[in-house]
Amino acid sequence: MVARTESETVLRALHERPQVPLVNWLAIPAHVHYLAFRMADPPNQRPASREEFRSWLERLGVSPEMVVLREAVGYGVKEVEGGERLIILWQAHTEYYNYQVWHLPSPSHKDMVFGSLTFPGYRCPEAVLGTAVCRLDLVLVPGPPPSRESLRARIPGPLLYGSRIFDEETTIFTSFTPDELGRERYWVSVGASRRDPSHVKDIVDAIVRIETYYHLLLMQKPLFSAAIDQVYKFEQVHLKQREIITDHIGHADSGTLQRWLNSLTQDLLKTNRMAGKLHFELSASAPYDKIVHATLASLAEKPLESYRPVSDYVLGGITGVAEGYQQLLRRVDTLRSGFEGIIAIIRTRVDLLVEAQNLTLLRSVDNTTKNQVLLQHTVEGLSVIVIAYYLSGLAGYVFKGLSEIGWLPHHDVASAVFVPIAIGLAFLVTTFSRKYLHKKLASESSVPPSPPAGRRPEGESPHESGGRKVEG
Repeated sequence: MVARTESETVLRALHERPQVPLVNWLAIPAHVHYLAFRMADPPNQRPASREEFRSWLERLGVSPEMVVLREAVGYGVKEVEGGERLIILWQAHTEYYNYQVWHLPSPSHKDMVFGSLTFPGYRCPEAVLGTAVCRLDLVLVPGPPPSRESLRARIPGPLLYGSRIFDEETTIFTSFTPDELGRERYWVSVGASRRDPSHVKDIVDAIVRIETYYHLLLMQKPLFSAAIDQVYKFEQVHLKQREIITDHIGHADSGTLQRWLNSLTQDLLKTNRMAGKLHFELSASAPYDKIVHATLASLAEKPLESYRPVSDYVLGGITGVAEGYQQLLRRVDTLRSGFEGIIAIIRTRVDLLVEAQNLTLLRSVDNTTKNQVLLQHTVEGLSVIVIAYYLSGLAGYVFKGLSEIGWLPHHDVASAVFVPIAIGLAFLVTTFSRKYLHKKLASESSVPPSPPAGRRPEGESPHESGGRKVEG
């Protein structure tokens, strides 16, 4: 039952749109400020941004009953006499978090202007986390769009961009040029039949989504430019190394191979470090590019006479950027694979040299063994001769003594006859000694080592061991 309840909670959280209740508070005319900040450490800064938002609402005096705060989204509403209303929306994403600050003036308020919000007691957040991605200043008004001269006076920049979006009655204008406060200004005119709050919220969400991901893509250009030069240098060095190694690897000695391995390993480590940083920073560029294109497509943009379409500027700024980032990542991966491949070839060459040295050593050992065998046979033959010589000499003394006492008439003949007998005896003694030594060495090598003290021999039961211990 608990698992089912948790599952229902997760499904409800997935399908719930936290901004839907907020729509009931929105209206036009409205003055909207948008701020987005890229987090350097999202796992830690994401909850910190939530606390920052909560503290900001407290400083503004927003009543807790008018605050909705969840894990990654929240908003607060403050209303003063006369119907003037302030709405602050916070949302935390994977890489950044943002604020939408809506100022809905009183019905008696007529003229809407860009600049600071004029809600009583309003103050910007005192401290923010991360790096500013973009800052927008949006004015949403009902009715037809103003004249070009009026927009020129309100929006800075050399060129004006304007388009119809969603329908024939909704138009947006901007110059994509920051004002003195670093905010890009947008003028949005909404027709009388499209003033419902959900449509107004969709307009703002589309604009801020395009701007945020547009800037997130372009923020990586300095890193991209520096990495391009670095990758180019690595590629040139790698090509030269490959040429040198290819020409000399056939007759390179072990010292040269070791120097190559050390140099290539250092280059591989640098490439891996660079690849890790680039993948971390640039891997999200492809989905960001898709978000911008999908949002532009959802606008159903139509051109306005005498204005350049808004999409022209956006697409002109990001066309090829994400693909360039991905191409750089592929070049780095190719470079890394090249270093790994040439290192593998050198290691194979080193292994072949080691195997050749081992074969030479084995041949030397084999020749030494053969020489030792020959020497051993020679020594054994000499031993037989020496033993036979001493046996014959001793027997000669015996035969001579026997001849002196008259027991042996011809001791010289007996000595001559005993020589082959002595040789046979010497051969038997040598053969017996060699077999005895071989047998003794074989018996010693076959005896298993004795178990350590205190350890029961294998196969012996505890009762037997204990019984012998008692008997002992």
